[in-house]
Formats: sequence, C-alpha cells, structure tokens
Amino acid sequence: MTHSIDQQRMNSILSNDNTQRYKYLIKEVSSTELVWILTDEHGCVMLNSDDEDCVPIWPNEEFAILWATGDWQDCKPQSISLKKWHAKWTDGLAEDELAIAVFPIPDQDGLIVYPDEFDYELVKYRKNKK
Repeated sequence: MTHSIDQQRMNSILSNDNTQRYKYLIKEVSSTELVWILTDEHGCVMLNSDDEDCVPIWPNEEFAILWATGDWQDCKPQSISLKKWHAKWTDGLAEDELAIAVFPIPDQDGLIVYPDEFDYELVKYRKNKK
C-alpha cells in the first residue's frame, strides 16, 4: 500500500542530508514494506559512483519519480516488497558486486551502502520498534 506525500513534507525531507535521508528511508521502508527502484526497458537503473556500481533506491514512489529526469526521463518507478528484497535482491546484488545508492536526490547521489549493511539496518530498526 502506498500513500502520497504532500509537497511541504517532500521539501522538508529533500532538505535533509544523506544520513538523515537514510534514516528516513529505513523508517519508511520498514513501515510500508516497499523499496522503490527505477526501471527502463533494460531493467533496473544503475549508477556509477566513484568505484562502485550501484542500484539507486528510494523510500517512496514520489522520490523515485523526482530522479527520473534527463537520461532517466523514460524510467518508471517500481516497488519491490521487503519480503522479495530480502529473499532475492540482497544476495543478488551482493553476488553481482553491486552497492546501493540510498535515496539519491537531484544534485546528490546519496549514501553508498552494501546490500548486507542495508538489510542489517532494516532488521535493527524493526527489532528496536518492538
């Protein structure tokens, strides 16, 4: 289930630094149980950041759409259930030696984390919520 974010809330979140956006993403993904990516006719969008090939992820469809400009204007947001993420994506990304670009926004690439780090943060957050 997705819910829309009003523009004022979006602007507030967009003004956060990478670490604050990462915390928001962990909280939101834990709540909605969805991870958002962008796809095109070739599959999942990839980024190159320094020495890492990355899959960018977002906490909400609206933020993924914001990134879909320029070279990525034909990309479409796609949600992945957290269950599917844990079952297939974490190990698949690790096997392909891909990192995750966490919640990039226009003009900022976001934090770069490894799939197991991302899963660890999700599990830790969910454990602390109980």
